[in-house]
Amino acid sequence: MTLKELELGKTAEVLSVGGEGALRQHFLDMGIIPGAQVTLVKYAPMGDPMELRIHGYELTLRLEDAARITLKPA
Repeated sequence: MTLKELELGKTAEVLSVGGEGALRQHFLDMGIIPGAQVTLVKYAPMGDPMELRIHGYELTLRLEDAARITLKPA
């Protein structure tokens, strides 16, 4: 499953980070790394972007980008 498919309030483990070049590096720099636990906190009023909790902080990510992150349900 991808991060885009994660249900509200659920937690999962990051398996792999997609994207290429600078985009992939940006994900890694934000702490989206394999093995990290990520929780979907909420969606913006219009449904995009999504707010996540990872490594103890809140992160906002567009749904298009979230589709590039593969998860394993926790």
